[in-house]
Amino acid sequence: MATVATPRATVGWLARRSTAQRFQRGLAYTVLSTGGVAMMLPFLWLISSSLKEPAQIFVFPPEWIPNPIAWQNYPDLLTKLPFFLYARNTLIITLSAMLGQVLSASMCAYAFARLRWPGRDLIFAIKLATMMLPFAVTMIPVFVIFKTLGWLNTFLPLIIPYWLGGSAFYIFMLRQFFLTIPFELDEAARVDGAGSWRIYGQIILPLAKPALTVVTILSFFQHWNDFLGPLIYLSSADKRTLALGLNALQGLEWGRDTTHLVMAFSVLMITPIIIMFFAAQRVFVQGIVLTGIKG
Repeated sequence: MATVATPRATVGWLARRSTAQRFQRGLAYTVLSTGGVAMMLPFLWLISSSLKEPAQIFVFPPEWIPNPIAWQNYPDLLTKLPFFLYARNTLIITLSAMLGQVLSASMCAYAFARLRWPGRDLIFAIKLATMMLPFAVTMIPVFVIFKTLGWLNTFLPLIIPYWLGGSAFYIFMLRQFFLTIPFELDEAARVDGAGSWRIYGQIILPLAKPALTVVTILSFFQHWNDFLGPLIYLSSADKRTLALGLNALQGLEWGRDTTHLVMAFSVLMITPIIIMFFAAQRVFVQGIVLTGIKG
């Protein structure tokens, strides 16, 4: 005959389970907190080094708190090189390319996810296959094309390609999200006389804000931090981006002992990225979670 647990035994079991759960939760928080602090150390060291004199940066053992604090590093940086010119160039390229990438990728994803046309799945597979091509393979042919068009030393090679299909990765992300939207909405809209463009603009895009936010943030990061593209296509000093300006600051162009200025430059360069991420953090995480639910 099966025995029935006594109330005292049940209470003891629940107490042991609650203690084990609290221990596991505390252990998880400890591990995650330790990992978070470890990941923050390079950023904190960057800020600390940006407020030091050059000789203080390489002192061993390292000093986390500058003494004295060299606030002058930031005014010196802004007077020694045209930081705001580099920021303007970077902003023009980033916003223009990001807008084109989001629009063109969403259009392509809508066609692959919501429309039926011959060869759709084959073309989508070929599009995904382009993700396997390293940039070094296409770098020279693409450079020759832009040279033939007379686009060298202009912003066009860094902007126009992103208006012509976006990116295979972003198309894939948005397609997966668009597939989670009920097709009954399209059918109801077509019954009311709506066409594909109206369904795309008034139904799909408003419902896809989390995924579009993810693509927008990732695209912003991509173009804001891009170094190789501007290095290949831009040659004039007045067309440099922040990445090229940071690289020039580390070279012989500005002399030696510029490490403290490099650190200050890096802090100013990554500040917009940090602000943008925290401003859209909740929507960003939501979009990452929801994207890819349906294959």
